[in-house]
Amino acid sequence: MTQQQLRVYVPPHPLIQHWLGVARDVATPSVLFRSAITELGRWLTYEAAREWLPTQETTVQSPLATCPATFIDPHIPVAVVPILRAGLGLLEGAQGVLPLASIYHFGLARNEETLEPTCYLNKLPEKFAPETRVLITEPMLATGGSIMAAMAELTARGVDPALIRIISVVVSPPALKKLAAVYPGLIVYTATIDETLNDQGYIVPGLGDAGDRIFGT
Repeated sequence: MTQQQLRVYVPPHPLIQHWLGVARDVATPSVLFRSAITELGRWLTYEAAREWLPTQETTVQSPLATCPATFIDPHIPVAVVPILRAGLGLLEGAQGVLPLASIYHFGLARNEETLEPTCYLNKLPEKFAPETRVLITEPMLATGGSIMAAMAELTARGVDPALIRIISVVVSPPALKKLAAVYPGLIVYTATIDETLNDQGYIVPGLGDAGDRIFGT
């Protein structure tokens, strides 16, 4: 039996690299930072959807002949769970790729002293339908507290971790280590992996406070 292992993909896509550079730059104004995060949401979701979205085989009639066709299976639900606030920045881009997905907001605030998250909004359903694909949008996986809280809520509601995809702009080894210990079959798509956290729990070099930069606060 093959042992499952957390997989982290950093797609070598020039558009992802470009918009990461824009987002990293401290001189980038809020309106452009927001656009960068939207674009990263779009392209990371595109990458995450590969071999993840359920499909069905059929045939269609082209102008010249009958031929095989593959379509997204409409019978299997797809959901996007943005972790508020900053996850909203990736949501717009993700919705462009997954326009029919249901959106379930999950709001967490971090205690700046303990660095632990507190839930202030939970719009998740009591139970997800079997086989539901869930995409979590969270720009930063730093200490891992927020993503672990989200994963616990989703799995408690019947979501198979193997069907979850996480998209994040910047991730850190401590967060990935926490995820790997509890959810070894999970798959994460990110623009980059940064090695360091500072004393405030921020990723270095990171993006700074993604929520503040997205919303200009």
